[in-house]
Amino acid sequence: MERDDAALVRHMLDTARSIARRTESVARDEFDADDDLRDALALRVQIVGEAASKVSHAYRTEHPEVPWGRIVGMRHRIVHDYLNVDFDILWQVAKKDVPALVPLLEGLAKSE
Repeated sequence: MERDDAALVRHMLDTARSIARRTESVARDEFDADDDLRDALALRVQIVGEAASKVSHAYRTEHPEVPWGRIVGMRHRIVHDYLNVDFDILWQVAKKDVPALVPLLEGLAKSE
């Protein structure tokens, strides 16, 4: 793993853990009613995607268990189509996809 890749994976992991912690006890109706929470989660998902986009191609190829393309794609959707962010998808990402991503990133971070 290149030094930058290691730092990026750790950054992704820290941010993913933050998302998981923040949404762990949040119900969907709370999410729907809280503009600040939705904005914060959208930003953190962008951060994970931006870091993923900077991980080297070689490293991504070595670790296909991580859905790099989907992670980066979600970042692009939020950044470039910010007026039409689908909060159903953001909720799914925050509650299911990110918690599933954490152990994958933990495995990568441990192997450095």
